[in-house]
Amino acid sequence: MVKHIILWTLNPELSESEKTQVKHDIKQSLERLVGQVPGLVECKVNIDGRLSSSNADVMLDSTLATPEALKSYAVHPAHVEVADTKIRPFTVQRTCLDFEL
Repeated sequence: MVKHIILWTLNPELSESEKTQVKHDIKQSLERLVGQVPGLVECKVNIDGRLSSSNADVMLDSTLATPEALKSYAVHPAHVEVADTKIRPFTVQRTCLDFEL
């Protein structure tokens, strides 16, 4: 099993209502990929409860079956569409941590 954890910082030029909508769209879009992307076992997106000590706005915590599944996930058309339409246009920073369980 492989953990794939991503932290994103939203564009500070977005209004608070835009940030709320973007976070909701990211969560809904990524969590729907379970069952669509082979090897994606679990996908949770945290958008609520952020403390003021945080320096990221959204967290993806996902589990994939194998390192090969992670590589396939990265280029899977459904994932690429979410990244290109729901995430990249609205974020200014991405941090990733991948590790085997």
